Amino acid sequence: MDTKAVKKTVSNCETCVFYDYDDYFETYSCRQNLDEDENLRFLAGAFRNCPYYKFYDEYKSVQKQN
Repeated sequence: MDTKAVKKTVSNCETCVFYDYDDYFETYSCRQNLDEDENLRFLAGAFRNCPYYKFYDEYKSVQKQN
């Protein structure tokens, strides 16, 4: 029996604009409105390339202020 390690896909949620802390549930979650199928895939970790991913760069917003 071949015992290959299953590689879990790594999500970029931590660097996404829509990934935010929810005070009510006291956990991080996606603020993007997902339909039922997308939500199931998200919770199952099946999203490889999220169609809603947008990189959050706080320094970019600061540069616009200067």
